[in-house]
Order: sequence, then C-alpha cells, then structure tokens
Amino acid sequence: MSTKEEDFITQQENQPSISTVSSKPFISSTLASQRTHSWSTASSSGEEHQQYEELIPPDNFTMVSTWVYRSSFPKKKNYAFLKKLGLKSILTLILEEYPAQNMKFLEANDIKFFQFGIAGNKEPFVQIPEDKICAALAVILDRRNHPILIHCNKGKHRTGCLIGCLRKLQRWTHTSIFDEYRRFSHPKSRSMDQQFIELFDVSQVWKLVDKRYVPNWEVLVMKRHHQAICFASQDI
Repeated sequence: MSTKEEDFITQQENQPSISTVSSKPFISSTLASQRTHSWSTASSSGEEHQQYEELIPPDNFTMVSTWVYRSSFPKKKNYAFLKKLGLKSILTLILEEYPAQNMKFLEANDIKFFQFGIAGNKEPFVQIPEDKICAALAVILDRRNHPILIHCNKGKHRTGCLIGCLRKLQRWTHTSIFDEYRRFSHPKSRSMDQQFIELFDVSQVWKLVDKRYVPNWEVLVMKRHHQAICFASQDI
C-alpha cells in the first residue's frame, strides 16, 4: 500500500461518524423546544404561568448620579423596569394627588414616597418655591433614601430645575448645568428655570442635610472636607 493510500485511510478513521455529527443539532433543537414549552404553558400541577416581563423605562429616564435617577411620570408599563432598580424611594414634584395605582405599586414594593408639589415655572406667572427645592435636595442627599427616582409629569422642567440645583451642589459649571437642562427640556427650555438655578443659594441646603448620611460622591466629599476646615479655622 502506498504512502498516499495510508494517509487517506488515516484521515477517514479520524473523521467523526455521521451519527455523532447529526445528533448535536437534534439534541439542541429538542432542548430548545422543551424550554420554549416550559415558558409557554402552565404545568398540570397548577404552577403559576411564567412569562418574560418586558422592561420599559419611563420617558426621559436616565441616571443622575450613583443610585439617583430621573424620569417622566411612571406608568403601569414601567413597573417591571422600576422593580429592577430596587428603588427605596420615589420623589415627585407634581401638585396633584398621586394616583391610587401608583400608590399600590409603592406599597407592594416597600418604596418610600416623597412629594414636593411645585407648579410649572411658566413665566411670568409662577415662581419655584426655594423651600421645597431645598427640602427635596435634602431627601436626595440622604443615602438612606437610595436608590431614588425623581420625576414630575414629563421629566423636563421641574425635574430639570431640581437636578440643576443638585448639580450646583456637585460643583458643576453653569455651562454644563444648562446644557443638561436644555437636553432634557428640548424643545421648550424655560429661561426662568435657568435663572432660578443660577441664583439658587446652595448654602441653605446644607442646613437641612444630615452630614452622616451624605452620599459618597467625590464632589460632595470635597465640599464637606472644605467645610470642616472652615469650621476648624473658626474655632482657633
């Protein structure tokens, strides 16, 4: 037998058998069929019917800082998504009574509820009350309330105004603050909101904040360290 014939026989012996190759896709398709069946039908023993939940975030949803989120008013279709966030608190800026359906969701998931009703700052008729903004910021700056979701109706103007004031506490520049505000309030940014943010005095917020529970955000740690130095220098 020639060398070429020996090599050909060796190659044939090393090839997997037809049954081995063809059985893999058969097994895979069988398992896939079983999994599909297990999710699409309830068992005869009466176990609860299992379904994949579609996760739909509210409009204008985004992360503001670690464990702090913002959005428009959450609807029933958003509940599964909100559950995944593991929220401890929801803070709303609407004036109206919170809907019963939303309250049931909060109670069922042990979520604390904070409401600081603020009218939309539609110049020149309405102005945002500083005391409510300060109180809302004190809630946000307490990490015991985290993760927390902040919202108004559309998640644009009132929410944007509150977040703008939070950004001042985080030492953002006015340019960065207003860029963020306009991005979420587009196409109707309000000059009165931006003026309120620009003139807002952040020092009044710290009077309401329990320093022991301030979030461990670097910018806030720097702020607290600076305040501690100032207090120490006053005592000398």
